[in-house]
Formats: sequence, structure tokens, C-alpha cells
Amino acid sequence: MPDYNPEEIETKWQGFWEQHECYRVTEDPDKPKYYLLEMFPYPSGRIHMGHVRNYCIGDVIARYKHMNGFNVLHPMGWDAFGMPAENAAREHGLNPARWTRQNIDYMRKQLKRMGYSYDWRREVSTCEPHYYRWEQLIFLKMFERGLVYKKKSPVNWCPTCQTVLANEQVEADCCWRCETKVIKRNLDQWFFKITDYAKELLKDCEQLSGWPERVITMQQNWIGKSTVVEFDFPLADAEGMIPVFTTRIDTVYGATFMTLAPEHPLVPELIEAAPNKAEIEAFIERIRQEDKISRTAEEREKEGYFSGRYAINPMTKEKIPIWIANFVLPEYGTGAIMAVPAHDQRDFEFARKYGLPRRLVIQPPAEQLTEANMTEAYTGEGVLVNSGQFDGLDNLSAKAKIADYMKSHGIGKPKVNYRLRDWGISRQRYWGAPIPIIYCKNCGCLPEAEDSLPVSLPPDLTLPEDGRSPLPACAEFVNTTCHKCNGPATRETDTLDTFVESSWYFARYASPEYDQGPFEPGAVKYWLPVDQYVGGVEHAVLHLLYARFFTKVLRDLGLVKIDEPFSRLLTQGMVIKDGAKMSKSKGNVVDPEQLINKYGADTARLFSLFASPPERDLEWNDEGVEGSYRFLNRVWRLVGKYAPQLKNITEADTDISLSAVDKDLQRKLHRTIKKVTEDVDGRFHFNTAISAIMELVNTLYQYEPKTAASQQLLKSSLQALLLLLAPFTPHVAEELWQQLGYKPSIFSAGWPEYDAEQLREELMLVVVQVNGKLRGKIEVPADLSHEEIKRLALNDKRVQQYIAGKTLKKVIEVPGKLINIVV
Repeated sequence: MPDYNPEEIETKWQGFWEQHECYRVTEDPDKPKYYLLEMFPYPSGRIHMGHVRNYCIGDVIARYKHMNGFNVLHPMGWDAFGMPAENAAREHGLNPARWTRQNIDYMRKQLKRMGYSYDWRREVSTCEPHYYRWEQLIFLKMFERGLVYKKKSPVNWCPTCQTVLANEQVEADCCWRCETKVIKRNLDQWFFKITDYAKELLKDCEQLSGWPERVITMQQNWIGKSTVVEFDFPLADAEGMIPVFTTRIDTVYGATFMTLAPEHPLVPELIEAAPNKAEIEAFIERIRQEDKISRTAEEREKEGYFSGRYAINPMTKEKIPIWIANFVLPEYGTGAIMAVPAHDQRDFEFARKYGLPRRLVIQPPAEQLTEANMTEAYTGEGVLVNSGQFDGLDNLSAKAKIADYMKSHGIGKPKVNYRLRDWGISRQRYWGAPIPIIYCKNCGCLPEAEDSLPVSLPPDLTLPEDGRSPLPACAEFVNTTCHKCNGPATRETDTLDTFVESSWYFARYASPEYDQGPFEPGAVKYWLPVDQYVGGVEHAVLHLLYARFFTKVLRDLGLVKIDEPFSRLLTQGMVIKDGAKMSKSKGNVVDPEQLINKYGADTARLFSLFASPPERDLEWNDEGVEGSYRFLNRVWRLVGKYAPQLKNITEADTDISLSAVDKDLQRKLHRTIKKVTEDVDGRFHFNTAISAIMELVNTLYQYEPKTAASQQLLKSSLQALLLLLAPFTPHVAEELWQQLGYKPSIFSAGWPEYDAEQLREELMLVVVQVNGKLRGKIEVPADLSHEEIKRLALNDKRVQQYIAGKTLKKVIEVPGKLINIVV
């Protein structure tokens, strides 16, 4: 048999799979379905080791399920819109469409070279009009239902990229892509009303039993449900109210001042007459430009200015000063906070810095606090003091009592509040799906007519060098006709956030060629939900939350019949080299293409699966890659050594008698099948599964078949070995399967099953006597040597009671039945 040649073998079998459409799948009601999906990639131009690891994990699961009789949907596509493509195209003097499609073509070849079991007929690319046409239709349906609106909003703005950034895309006050200092701007923005689904999104976290607990917790925290009391602080010297809400209504008597976010809409009015107005405005502008995360960091110094105005505490009737503070955010609550410095650490630090009063209203049970001896805010439980008629109540029961009082007196009311904010979907970019809205002087803001969809991007625009979108200057795109009055109108020139495309792509895979709507009803009913989703934990909140939201919207639009998109979620770790995540900037990138050219795709697959459990980071190790390559060579030589003599052996040629050595191999084989099955099926412990396969290979190397029965056993062992290896290293498994005399494809053969009876060693019961009297019984393997049986009998604890301290004269054995110890 020739030497192992990965490139020759892998291209051969990739051609076979493609020619025979081995992974083409259609709905089959007679088979259990299994929808396996990895998060689709952005077409940056080359796959990286993170892609390799992600898609190898998914491919093992897909192939394993296929071998177990499931009808497996395993698609691939491209998250093709976005700013990186636009910036790269500008840098290379190309149109983003051309740049993106070139990258897709190259990356598709790379993925095929890895041997993944994708049904490429279902490939989708989000930048194609036949994809985003349906996204625009969904937008219109959401608009009809009041789930889309436009408002002016303060946003993070990157002057270089010339677009809005999400809070999560601002790192250390800079753009995450180009590192330009981010500024704040007030812009008209389109929003999805995800908050309408906050209650259901939170409640349905209970359905996510197949998700990692930490991801569920992150989603719950992001949605952030709390029960609050909502009430107003009247202005002391003018008409008007400042609405607030709080979860700590038990401390309302301790509110000695108010703090407002610099962005609060009342601030300009409040500071109008302030003698230091210009100074306050400079402070406000400076704080507005800062990153929200750093503004609220515990270690951040608290800063503020007195507005010169006062409000009335509605419970104490006291006049309290209104301050503007850097740590208050406009989107948290109402953007105004009742400050209780005795019982909130941020308020405590602020009050100490600016000499503002503190009032203790919760006395701890174990010590006597006063305002004078406090060194930090007291945030624990206790008894109310300085709280009028509520003095003496424990603070937990006081919450309900005070809330009831405020409600009955028309001061405030209990309310359920969510931290979740509506999803801003406007992006001032060219390379994105156009928002299907028109503006007419006569009719106002209108949704596009459905029969005019898709609203397509102009294909060949020149990108301005300053980073701006070319859409506003493109008369061909902007100018249109109002479908309501037939008058002149203009199109919206913002494009949709690319998270919109990735929020529903998984459903489009069910019927990617369907042209009567987003989904063919029978196909989505059969395939959805996704049974197993695989991707990085960095998507734990935004992408996964948006996909959950979109699924519920699609359900309410009558397009799908599920509540949740992904039944199970596996979040894999990063690929680490030299102690850091692989990245071009760190110079620690390993090119998968070079790895494949040197060792083959099967080695790349095996190492990425063996080096670490999927959920943990994978530390790159060149020796580990070499080790994986050596192991595949060992398997190649092992099967190659015996294939010529075993390929024609059939069951009828064998003897049924097996030696003790044969039975050892048989037990090892069935234990390995059991171990690999349990590790792969649901647990995804691929590293320990591969380790068990390696141990089996070691055993097979030591085995020497000497009889017809042992040859048949060896052949069945090699057969099972290749079946176990097939999901991990499909090419070499296919080739060796054929060398053993079996017809391709190995994936049609079915997953091997273990025999529980074969897992147990054959045991026999041996009676132990001392001086002819029964003193014990021991179970021993049937093939154990006489000397070893004697040793076990003499060391048995019960027997030791009768022979300890006595002289051993002899040991009489009746083979397989009895040991008599004479003392």
C-alpha cells in the first residue's frame, strides 16, 4: 500500500461527495430531522483557525447524526454586508460587491477543501437582493404592526468610518475598527421595538435548557427585569416635574439631592440662568463624548455641577438641589436619579466630594450608625429610621408599605422595568440592506410598496475617500415616486444594521430558493428550530438576543410556528497562540491553508478537535499538529498492513471460537465504541473520544491474528475503528474503508453499536476454605492464572481473619471452583 498522501486522498473523496451529492438533503417525514448550524462567517477573504475549529465541531456532530439515521440539514452561507468590506474595498479601489464576492469564492473553496458536509445548494449570501428583499418585506410587516419607529437619539459616531457604533463597538472611547476617537451626535435613527418582547424574551429563557448557563444568565442580565416605583419630583421654583423610578423606595426619605444625566432633556432649561452656564455646558459636552462603560465604572471619579435649581422630595416635602453628574446615563431609567448618599456608594462619594448632606434612613441591626460615623454607604438590610410613619419597619416590608402609600395618595405607582432598550438599526453606510422607507412632501414618511421590493443598492458607486456613504449623493437611488400620491419622493439613505441579516438567516436555509415569500411554509415547519447551534460566546447577547426577538416577530407574523430559534447552543472557545488570541496585529496567526498543504485537512481537523474540549480555549501547539499527523499515519499503516488479507474475508469463513487474547480485543473494541458514542452524543467531549480511539489503535498494533476467527475479529475491529474515526477525519476513513473492501460511502454504513454483554469480563466464583471450612468467596476473571487466584484468596480480608499469625502449610486448588488454605 502506498504512503499516506493527504492531498491525493482528500481531493479524491471531496470529488466523490460532490459528484454523488452525498450531503444534499430534502424534507423526509419518514426520518427524524436534525438541523445543525454553525454561525456563518463574514467573508473577510481567508478562513482562520477559529473558523476551522468552529466548523470542525459542527461537522463532527452533523456526520455523527447522519450515521445514526437522522435527516441532517447542515448549510453554509455568508454574513456579507458590513463596514469592513466597505473599508477594504475603498482601500483596494474596488466596489464592495466585487470585493465581497471574490472573498466568498475563495473562502468557499477553502471550506470545501476542509471536507465539511455542507449542502451547498442551500448557500445564502446576505448581500444579494434576493435575500434582503425578504428582509425588507419583514421590515414593512413590522412597520405595519408598530414595531418600527424613528426618533432623534444620541449616538456613538465614528468620524473616520462615518457611521453610528453600538455601545459594544466602542472600546476605550475609540472605534473598535479604526481606533478613531468616538464622539456623540444626535441623529434621527430607526429602531425596532424589541422592548415590546422584553417580558417574553426573559420568560422564555426557561425554555433554553440546551444552552450554557452562563449565556442564559448574560441574556437575563441584559434584559434586566426589576420592579420599581415610578414617581415625580416637582420643581421647587417653577412648573414641571422630574420623573424618576427606583428599586429602593425604602430609602426615599433619605433622598437629599437629585442627579441628572448631562443628556437629560431638562438640563438646558435648568441651567439657563446659572451664572456658570458656559462652564456647565463645557462639562456636559465633555461627558457626552465619553464611553458609557467608563462613565459608570466604580473606580471612575464622580464629577458634577449644581444646576442652580431645586426639586421637592414628595415624601419629606423638603427642597433638594438638582445636580448634573457624569455617572448618570440617559438611557438608564429616566436619566434622573433620587440621590440617597447614606445608602448608595456612588451617591455617598459624590456627596462627600461636594459637601452634600446625608440622611441615614436604614439602621443596621447589629450596630448603631449615624451620619457622622459613616465611612461608606450602608446597603444592607435593617430597620427604617427618619422615615416618618414608616419608622420601625424592616426595610423589605417597608418597600411594599411605602409603594402602597404612594399609590393611594397619587404620588407614584409600582411598575415592572426592563434594562433592555430598543434596537437602533440605522447605519450611515453604503454596504448594507437599504431601509425601505420613502419621504414625500405631501404624504410624509411612508413604507415602500411591497411590489417595489427589493430596494436594491446601486451596484457600481464610487466610494468617497472621506468614508462617507455615497447613497445620499446618488440621485438615481434617492429620487423616486410616492406610491400614494404619485408625487416626487426621496428614499431613506441609511442602511440596516448587519445584525438584522443574521437574525433570520437560519430560517432562510430551509427554503433558500423559494420566491413567494421569506420561507416555504412546509420547509420551515419541518426543519425549524435549529437543533444544535455552534458559535463563539462573544455573540452571547446581541446576535442571540436579536435572533430570539426576530423569531418571535416572525411567529407573530405567521411565518414560523416556533417560539425559540435554537434548541441547543454550544459556545466554543478561542484559538490561542503564545498566550493570546490569534490575530494579525499580534503576529501569531497560523494560516489554515499552509497547514492543509503540509499535513492535510484531516490532520487540521483532528488537532482542532483533540487539543481541547470545545467550550475551552485551544492553545496552539506545533507538536500537537505533528502528533495528529503521526497518528493518522499509524492508522494508515495499520489498515494497510492487513487490508489485502482481510478485504475478502466474510462471516462464513470464520470459526466462532475466540481465545482469551481475542476476547480482550473484543472487550476493548466494545468499550471504545461505548466511550466514543457517549462522548460525541450530546456531551461533545471530542478530545476524550479521540483519545479512546487512539488507545484502540495501540491495542490493535499489539494484536496478532492467528486463526480465521481472529482475522474476522480484526476485520470487524478495523471496520469499527474507521466508522468511529469517520466524523473526525472523513477522508482517510473513506479511503481505508474502501481498501478494506467495503463500498463507499462509509457514511452510509451507520454508526457502530456496542454489545453490553461484551463490556463485561467473564468472571467465575471461587470458594475459599481454611482448613476445609468455608471462609469466603471471590470473583475473578475466568482466564486468571492459578498463582494470581491464590494471591487474591490469601489477601482476602475475610480469609485474613482466619490465617493471620499462623503458619501456611499448603494451598490446594480445584481449578475454577475452590481454594483450600491449610494452616
